[in-house]
Order: sequence, then structure tokens, then C-alpha cells
Amino acid sequence: MEKGIDSHIKEYFDLPKVDVATYSPLALAYIGDGIYDLVIRSIVVGKGNTKASRLHQTTSHLVKAHAQATMMETLTPMLTEDETEIYRRGRNAKSPTMAKNATMSDYRRATGFEALMGYLYLTDQFERILELVKEAIRHYNVKTGKNDLAGGK
Repeated sequence: MEKGIDSHIKEYFDLPKVDVATYSPLALAYIGDGIYDLVIRSIVVGKGNTKASRLHQTTSHLVKAHAQATMMETLTPMLTEDETEIYRRGRNAKSPTMAKNATMSDYRRATGFEALMGYLYLTDQFERILELVKEAIRHYNVKTGKNDLAGGK
């Protein structure tokens, strides 16, 4: 397995290796939220230079809880057993807060999605993150009639 950015960060800052299995689902979701946001921002900026407000609008549309919950409709059958378990743990985690403008159902599925992203990131499976995000965006764009941000390989 190729060393991912998380491994580089841990090495550079001399952080101890931690068994990802010991992380709570909400800790996985916390890092997963940032990683998913970074992937989406990278795709949006990679599509071309435009006004920051347009970049933000496009990104916000794809990182909101409802979009992530909708994306899980496509991703669930594609997940491995381990990935399904991580998603389930994240979805069932009891969060002290809830996103505004989201149903409880969407928020829980989005938390599961973010936990999955965090798990994949912390286990240096960035290629898998990209594969799942690409497929999720394709499905979401078809369902909503939006522009395809998931071009490429």
C-alpha cells in the first residue's frame, strides 16, 4: 500500500501510530468531513478559475448533508464488508449536534458517509476515496440534473 498524506503528516510531526479501529465514529466523521471537502474543492477549482462565490456555491451544494445522504444510495452496494460496518457505525453514532437545513435521517447518513471517508483516509486508501466520490457525484448529478464534476479516468 502506498503511503498516504496522513502517514506523511504523522511522520513529519512525529505523531504516534494509532489503530484506526480505536477511533470513535464521530472522530472518523470529523476528519472525513475535511477530507471530503478537500476532494470536492479540488475538483471544483480544477474545473477552472472562477469567482470565489461560484466556487463556494458549487462546493456547498455537494458537501451538504442531503447530498451526502443521496450519494450513499449509490455507494452502499459498492462497499466492502468493512466499509459497510464503518458507515453503519457512523450513521448510528449519537451526535450532540445536527446540521441546519437537514433532516435527522439525512444527517445520520451523512455522518456515516463522512466516517467512511475518514476511515479510508486514515488507512491510506485515498484512491478508494476518489473512486467512491467519483461514482457518488455521477449518481447525484444524474439524479439532480447538475453538471458533472466527476470526469476523468
